[in-house]
Amino acid sequence: MIITDFLEKNAAQMPDDTALVEIAPQMMEKAKITWKEYALMQPNPNESGRKEMTWKEFDQMSNRFANFLFSRGIKKGNKVAILLMNCIEWLPVYFGILKTGALAVPLNYRYTAEEIKYCLTLAEADVLVFGPEFIGRIEEICDRIPRVSQLFYVGDNCPTFAESYDKLITYCTSKKPNVELSEQDDAAIYFSSGTTGFPKAILHNHESLKHAALTEQNHHGQTKDDTFLCIPPLYHTGAKMHWFGSLVSGSKGVLLKGTNPEWIIKVAAEEKCTIVWLLVPWAQDILDAIERKEINLDEYDLSAWRLMHIGAQPVPPSLIKRWKEVFPKHDYDTNYGLSESIGPGCVHLGVENIHKVGAIGKAGFGWKTRIIGADGNDAKQGEVGELAVFGAGVMSCYYNDEKATKEVLKDGWLLTGDMAKEDEDGFIYLVDRKKDVIISGGENIYPVQIEDFVRRNGAVKDVAVIGLPDSRLGEISVAVVELKEGFELSEEEFMDFCKELPKYKRPRKVIFASVPRNPTGKIEKPVLRERYCKESLVEAQMK
Repeated sequence: MIITDFLEKNAAQMPDDTALVEIAPQMMEKAKITWKEYALMQPNPNESGRKEMTWKEFDQMSNRFANFLFSRGIKKGNKVAILLMNCIEWLPVYFGILKTGALAVPLNYRYTAEEIKYCLTLAEADVLVFGPEFIGRIEEICDRIPRVSQLFYVGDNCPTFAESYDKLITYCTSKKPNVELSEQDDAAIYFSSGTTGFPKAILHNHESLKHAALTEQNHHGQTKDDTFLCIPPLYHTGAKMHWFGSLVSGSKGVLLKGTNPEWIIKVAAEEKCTIVWLLVPWAQDILDAIERKEINLDEYDLSAWRLMHIGAQPVPPSLIKRWKEVFPKHDYDTNYGLSESIGPGCVHLGVENIHKVGAIGKAGFGWKTRIIGADGNDAKQGEVGELAVFGAGVMSCYYNDEKATKEVLKDGWLLTGDMAKEDEDGFIYLVDRKKDVIISGGENIYPVQIEDFVRRNGAVKDVAVIGLPDSRLGEISVAVVELKEGFELSEEEFMDFCKELPKYKRPRKVIFASVPRNPTGKIEKPVLRERYCKESLVEAQMK
């Protein structure tokens, strides 16, 4: 069984049930349509900012695109890249590619023109499907990506250097393509988040995708009655693999185009969402907006919402404590994963283990874990080592990068690059990224531990702790602190607050500035290190 079989099953068994909804709040506000009005009106994407698609329509659109690709010479083993913002066409395009036996290659919407060119070249893409937000970037490089022989545009006003996706697939047959595929066939190339340098191309097969779907549905028990609110970008394994639980259960998925706290709450209420996956900054923004009385929860019916879960980064226990105070009836869960392990779920906390908040959990459904010490053996309970995972969702390789593959794949085990430890009950706690560990005066300092402490301060919205050069200690820990709107905190007050930490863990310096995060919520520490490193080197040389 492969992932496209779930789509075809849903189309056959529940053809007229809603599969996907796209909501663009900006369009509603521009048209001066209220949320209650859009919920009652016949959906008209040109007026309401809301689009719907049934399972039958989803499957038919995927088939049409697959058959169109066949007509253009695309076949098993070719690569088709996707550069779209979240939209109702995204998933049908993705599944259409898979149905041909070609590989889907999702691209990060934040990539610059040169980064797009780099990734298209690395993945050896033959085709690019892109949206209106990227016209300028693609025009800049379209004559410098010779392997990409065909450009298809999703949206109105197709540029002259591309062809219109909507027009091209209209007259293609919606009959299922006749392609023989197995679980071991290559399915997709994803790119690493690039938080430690240029992204790597990660190759997954169909077994990986299926395993991600079964893992997600096992962890969160999606049924036909659930509605999943998807906010993160679909190019990333995290959002898509969580939506895979909806695919397995045949339940509705809602794609919200925006992260405004009020939009999230409104959509959750109007669409009767039962599961909402948030990133840490969005959860914080929602709580802050409620605290500032910008959102009045009495105005919304959120009774259907049963589960809030967070992933993609360490979750501050203080945040979950705040959330449960505001939403006491919500189950909470967190998943750990990385693109090399087909996204979330290789480690899973479980809603029944909220007493272990702060941990990422234990090995997920169908997964095994190890924590490997510096000597290469399994670390003892309580000792810090590198987390490794094993399961059907582990990548095949870094595409066209044998050296990098050998560095992280050892006898089927994936070295994650994350430092972790186990408690007496076998629950795993992230300590930090291996490459983010600060060595100051011979002491190992783990930034995540300091960040969790700093977030307890009520004035702090976000924090990142990085290591910067020091002539005496080699490195010192520096806290980049982003304050909440309307709050003040002096350097002296911050340093006094940090006196509760052991002396060697206390930040030696604080910088009050914004904390950059990528679209999946991870702190972009290389950006911060580059931003402040020169300044630190000058200071070090002057001492």
